[in-house]
Amino acid sequence: MSTQVLVPNLPESVADATLITWHKNVGDHIQQDDNLVDLETDKVVLEVPAPHAGILRNILIEGGTTVTAGQVLAEIERQAVEPDAVAAAPIPEAASDIPLSPAVRRLLQEHPTLDPAQISATGKQGRLTKEDVLNAVTQSHTPKSTPAPTREVKQAPVSAAATLNGQNRPEQRVPMTRLRTRIAERLVQAQQSAAMLTTFNEINMKPVMDLRTRYKDAFLKQHSTKLGFMSFFVKACTEALKKFPIVNASIDGQDILYHGFFDIGIAVSSPRGLVVPVLRNTEDLSFSEIEQSIVDYATDAQAGRLSYENLTGGTFTITNGGTFGSMLSTPILNPPQSAILGMHNIVQRPVVEDGEIVIRPIMYVALSYDHRIIDGREAVQFLVMIKQSLEDPARILLQV
Repeated sequence: MSTQVLVPNLPESVADATLITWHKNVGDHIQQDDNLVDLETDKVVLEVPAPHAGILRNILIEGGTTVTAGQVLAEIERQAVEPDAVAAAPIPEAASDIPLSPAVRRLLQEHPTLDPAQISATGKQGRLTKEDVLNAVTQSHTPKSTPAPTREVKQAPVSAAATLNGQNRPEQRVPMTRLRTRIAERLVQAQQSAAMLTTFNEINMKPVMDLRTRYKDAFLKQHSTKLGFMSFFVKACTEALKKFPIVNASIDGQDILYHGFFDIGIAVSSPRGLVVPVLRNTEDLSFSEIEQSIVDYATDAQAGRLSYENLTGGTFTITNGGTFGSMLSTPILNPPQSAILGMHNIVQRPVVEDGEIVIRPIMYVALSYDHRIIDGREAVQFLVMIKQSLEDPARILLQV
């Protein structure tokens, strides 16, 4: 008896998807919930799991094809899998004395070849964290099928016109991914529809760096996650957004839509391009919750596991070009948001304090904003408040 594998229901506002990678071949024995194929939308990659165990008898849609919800992708013949096939095994007995959270236990069940006793645990009291297991999965993963570009790469033939001074100069034509196409559309939309302006400032990062150095070990021990700079910036931005609600607003037709919540998007890089997962209700998040959420988002972005819900919404965005060495940039708005903060590299620079020249770790920051609703005075004061909060971190705690 055969069962059809269908394209699942797509997220709201997503009309179709592109089939990018088959993880199984015709004739393969598969387990229930094995990932059969990846479908790419303009925001996320969706996994299509096997509805039951059996043998993959027929693949009806090849890579690079555009598909819609309910379309038949493949057929599975229902039967028992081979005895030596990897089963969704219980967690190895060697780990029976290791306390495991439900999320960790689920990951280990999904990857039965991992021995939790062999995974370095960074959690409190030697506990395994979700990040520990995901790192182990990444390190042990080897593709089972031919690693391929998600779409066919067409190499243009070298012709006489492609020869210069006797040297061949080959070219390749590669179609943009749906995500890259969507990014291009949104960037052009932001440039054409908003009156975008950028204001700059500099922040002496020494107070935050000193605080981080002083408490990073205790923070890691207490919360099982590292204390980074981003949590300080998220908290500083949240307090500034409270004081300047117009920066947290957006334009909706002829109206200004004020948001009574603070959902901050954090731009992270992924193999597919730049994505912006959203931290919800940052006013209610602790430093450790912010840091752990960012780590989870970054890990999921690299593995292509971000969900559509992770990437939708947001009232403000932070992007950190400093991780790649950027000294200064003018970030582009993330529509329909009205402002975005750009962080940059921290560099030791000479500055004047109390009439004397001293060396301090300085970061240049940039705020791009929609001048249609945000005046220059508000944008400058907003950025100054972020500067003041980071140069005197007690302000964040005291909310002043």
